Amino acid sequence: MKKIAFGLTTVALSLAAATSQAGEVEVLHWWTSGGEAAAINVLKEEMVGAGHTWKDFAVAGGGGESAMTVLKSRAIAGNPPSAAQIKGPTIQEWGDLGFLTNLDDVAKAGEWDVVLPRVVSDTMKYDGHYVAAPVNVHRVNWMWANPEVFRKSGASIPTTWKQFIVEAKKIKAAGFTPLAHGGQAWQDATLFEAIALSKGAQFYSSAFIGLSDKALRSKEMLDVFDTFKQMREFVDPGFSGRDWNIATSMVINGDAAMQIMGDWAKGEFTAAGKKAGIDYVCYPAPGTSGSFTFNIDSLAMFKVDGKEKQAAQKDLARLILEPKFQETFNLNKGSIPTRLNMSREKFDACAQSSMDAFLASSTTNSLLPSMAHGMAVNSMVQGAIFDVVTNFFNDDKMTSKEAVDKLARAVKASM
Repeated sequence: MKKIAFGLTTVALSLAAATSQAGEVEVLHWWTSGGEAAAINVLKEEMVGAGHTWKDFAVAGGGGESAMTVLKSRAIAGNPPSAAQIKGPTIQEWGDLGFLTNLDDVAKAGEWDVVLPRVVSDTMKYDGHYVAAPVNVHRVNWMWANPEVFRKSGASIPTTWKQFIVEAKKIKAAGFTPLAHGGQAWQDATLFEAIALSKGAQFYSSAFIGLSDKALRSKEMLDVFDTFKQMREFVDPGFSGRDWNIATSMVINGDAAMQIMGDWAKGEFTAAGKKAGIDYVCYPAPGTSGSFTFNIDSLAMFKVDGKEKQAAQKDLARLILEPKFQETFNLNKGSIPTRLNMSREKFDACAQSSMDAFLASSTTNSLLPSMAHGMAVNSMVQGAIFDVVTNFFNDDKMTSKEAVDKLARAVKASM
């Protein structure tokens, strides 16, 4: 035990010495909305406070697609940033290419294997070594609602998709937009996977993790496409190309009743000064109360030259897992901390509900990676699913049966 304690102390001291060397960190990310910008600014302030220079490299748009395009260009040119917002299987793809640096010394000193849930720590590793630091856990299968719009419409909060359709018709008849939505591929996929999740965790897992041809061609998938197409009736005519946070503002401002979106949407309500349980309410997406689709935001660390830059990079990784940052960042972002045993005192009812659901679903095989947000499949498979889903949503003539066949074929071709 003394040897172990001595070893940890030595690592901690060496890291402390490293952080005394002020350096620059360039961070590529797509946190550009009001709530997201407030959240990432917390990390910037922490790094500047530690004596480092923060070089912000924010790339808006496309749910990260634009940022990934820029990152690939930078990496190919031999000039990657210190850190980049990368997640899920994409971390493995960059690891395969040899771009990521080893963070095991930081992780050992911070006891990451102890303070992180296994599903989180495993995602942050490549070939058994830490290469990324997790900033949060998002629950994707949320529904955000404006209670005043429901009151004025004489509608009730739906708990099934069948009820959703009934209540949405009442809301539309009252002159409101039932479903705030942005016509972008990843938003279409977010709605689509929420409907798929309502068919059960086993079905979701078979279809979007196991990529089972049987599940992809099943009657359940046919039903998913049928319900998904019905949602088209409840979005407004101007939905095409709309950013997700603009859709959230429709709920905030009382123009729309609901939005199916991950809990980063709550960051927009917070930034607008709205209170959970009063100005807005949060419920699991219809039919998904027992499941939790997760999206883990993380910063992967790239190999950089120069001792000062390397020291600043390690300091960045260390600060991300500090309790103070975990609390402040996630209060702004709308998500929950990645660290276990964090105080819940400052988190609202929606966040505490998410924490409870995260722990409960982890014991029932209902804690599932989000396909729509790059946690379940690689970028090739995800892109193939996106194409089918968004084309179907925007094509009045494509039948659900045709969509099921196209989906199965597209997934098989991309594997």
